[in-house]
Amino acid sequence: MVQKTVICLLALGVGILFPPSRAGAWSAGPGFAHFPLTLTEGTRTEILGPLFQSEQRDEFRQWAVPPVCSAGRTTEADRVDFDLLYPVLTYDRIGSESRWQILQLFSWAGGEDQAGAATRRFTLFPLYFQQRGDQPEENYTALFPLYGQLRNRFFRDEIRFVLFPAYSQTRKQEVVTHNYLYPLFHRREGEGLRGWQCWPLYGTEYKTTTVRTNTWDDVETLPGHEKRFVLWPLYLEQWLRLGTEQPEHHQALLPFYSYTRSPQRDSTTYLWPLGLTLTEDRERHYREVGAPWPFIVFARGPGKTTSRVWPLFGHAANAHLQSDFYLWPVYKYNRLQSAPLDRERTRLLFFLYSRVNEHHTETQARRQSTDLWPLFTHRRDFEGNTRVQWLAPLEPLVPNNKSIERNWSPLWSLWRAERNAKTGAASQSLLWNLYRQETTPETRKRSFLFGLVQHEFDSHGRRCRLFYLPLGRRPASADYVSGHR
Repeated sequence: MVQKTVICLLALGVGILFPPSRAGAWSAGPGFAHFPLTLTEGTRTEILGPLFQSEQRDEFRQWAVPPVCSAGRTTEADRVDFDLLYPVLTYDRIGSESRWQILQLFSWAGGEDQAGAATRRFTLFPLYFQQRGDQPEENYTALFPLYGQLRNRFFRDEIRFVLFPAYSQTRKQEVVTHNYLYPLFHRREGEGLRGWQCWPLYGTEYKTTTVRTNTWDDVETLPGHEKRFVLWPLYLEQWLRLGTEQPEHHQALLPFYSYTRSPQRDSTTYLWPLGLTLTEDRERHYREVGAPWPFIVFARGPGKTTSRVWPLFGHAANAHLQSDFYLWPVYKYNRLQSAPLDRERTRLLFFLYSRVNEHHTETQARRQSTDLWPLFTHRRDFEGNTRVQWLAPLEPLVPNNKSIERNWSPLWSLWRAERNAKTGAASQSLLWNLYRQETTPETRKRSFLFGLVQHEFDSHGRRCRLFYLPLGRRPASADYVSGHR
């Protein structure tokens, strides 16, 4: 008895550490498993359950030691990415463009612009910002809040500051804003534009109609505007799109009234924000009543239909969009029809249950995703390939995130199932390949408990192994082969 036990343990160790052919498929999970991919051409290796994995397909290679680190490389696109304790540290490179980041606070970035000039960025958010490159005029250094200059950051072409918020200057295209004790005082200037404010007491800004030549050498008109406020937000008034055929006038004396007037749309609110809102949209052809908007709203017209009593129920629709809810957020439904895509989404309690259906109206192809947080996620692509995973605590919240799928999903994916609609191949894995099954129209393979129990069937017959020892082969009957196919 002791001798038999020793022999079995030796067979188990040899099978896990030195499988017969690692170039071919081999399953001794969760110790070691090497198998072909189901949904695409390639192979995958998994060792010690979820603790190591590697994958090769076409021009793509990746490996991972979840959740510590992982890396991927796409040769054709010259793309490399690396994660360390994601999302703590990440590295991404596409061609000459690269970026390191640590908790989105520290970051290093480099690359070349369209002219081929190299630049390198370093950021210690929000304290230190630096850029160096082949164009000295684009270099900058900023030590916040003491002194500095930035270019093409935070949606501005240029930012300068000294002892912020004492003084700062921003530029966006031709508009320059000087801030003093931000946001209390500012002075703004540009082509045809002048303005200033002493917030919240008074502010005014005026811009004339100007013209400019765009990147296609076409002359375009830039509309003017006039804005002012007194004791913000009690009184506000704006004239927008001046010099065009569609000027707008906005005025508000809160909380008594606010209104918008334009050739396309009129809207008036009395006793804002809990009073009555009346809207007539002549461009989209509908009339709307809200009391108070946006909680109780009714709109009727060819361009829009809305019935909403939040949070009890709601229905809104136009030619392309539809939105419904009942006992928000218990039930929520959205639909977008934008040819050739027809997309529907149904949700229960935010992300507890979510189902997305996408229909390509020209090719009639369909894509679907179903999530029941945190139990499972199911995906079906336009080619008909499907993938199911049980447990999925993060995947429904951040779908299609390659770093989550590579660094974290292996740790809790207790059950995985995939099916290739084109080839008919399918695979199932339980507890990191403790049980694994792979099928094609011609073959079927099963493995259980570190490969101690294996069964294989193909056109040549059935083969079984117990403790890695063959138990013989039995030819397949014609009826069985025909039925399996």
